[in-house]
Amino acid sequence: MIKFKRVFMAGSYRVQPQYPRLKTAIALIIGEMIIGTIGYIILEDTSLLDALYMTVITISTVGYGEVTTLSEAGKIFSIGLIITNFLVFAYGLYVVTYYIFEGKIYIRMHREFINKKIAKLHNHVILVGYGRYGKEASEHFLGLKEPFVVIDKDDEIIQDLQENEKEVLYIQGDATHDDALELAGIQHAKAIIIALPDDTDNVFTVLSARQIRPDIQIISRAHNKKTRKKLELAGADHVILPDQIGGFYMATLVSKPSAVDFFSFIATEYEKDMGLQEIAFENTPSQWRGKSIAEVDIRKMTGVNIIGLKTAGNQFVINPGPDSILKENESFIVLGDTPQLALLKKALDPHE
Repeated sequence: MIKFKRVFMAGSYRVQPQYPRLKTAIALIIGEMIIGTIGYIILEDTSLLDALYMTVITISTVGYGEVTTLSEAGKIFSIGLIITNFLVFAYGLYVVTYYIFEGKIYIRMHREFINKKIAKLHNHVILVGYGRYGKEASEHFLGLKEPFVVIDKDDEIIQDLQENEKEVLYIQGDATHDDALELAGIQHAKAIIIALPDDTDNVFTVLSARQIRPDIQIISRAHNKKTRKKLELAGADHVILPDQIGGFYMATLVSKPSAVDFFSFIATEYEKDMGLQEIAFENTPSQWRGKSIAEVDIRKMTGVNIIGLKTAGNQFVINPGPDSILKENESFIVLGDTPQLALLKKALDPHE
């Protein structure tokens, strides 16, 4: 019989099922064997091996016969051990039956396997919420072979991930709580994308993530324009309003259709032979620092084009001139095809 306990969460009560524990059943069996062995040693003055043998044949009811004639105390102890074993055996049978018929053994093994893989991740992305936008983001990361972990608390979504998304690592939990974020490896992640359906949950998740990792990049979705400022105050680096972006995209298709098509082509970089990349100042070789674009001549070296400069104040300069010099806390945005970007990566880190 499954027991239930009442749990207080965020001002409301919910019923949480208490499932039978396999560890408890194993612990009871081991404990029974230890007690039986010690009991026979004390009551019958037998060796450790004989006492263990007596315990095993007693609780297993195989009926091989005693290694020594039992005293009255030993007989009473054996009766108690047999009765106790019936209760332990019944619980153990219940646990095993439950886990087999409910598929809990496979689910537990699968989750432990996933947790071990998550624990090994470094420099990955945490994706909170596996709704429409979260799923689109995951498909993008899969195409780019970018490591990521999904956090969602919805049972149907988790079941869908288990059955249809074998490549996706996931955590079932509430991302507004620190333990879910820590289990997803936030201490070693490079960014977190928060795409929950409720703005309040988004704000709480941003607050939790920023408190745990003050330096992590946080991107959050917002449904309401008024929530944008709250998310930024909570610590979000970027706040995305999908409906607003969708409207802008459709309007731009009317006025500048070719330009939109071109950037859509680049945006699906894992399907095309072209992509964008950011070169941060701290990732550049020492011999590039303090030199202008013309002096470094990245285009001649790798074939990529520098199409933008992001300043320390998060402003963008489009098509920076040849005299532009990359400074601390700044970065270049470059455009190139796959071979050119590979050459750029090698130029940035010759040991790659």
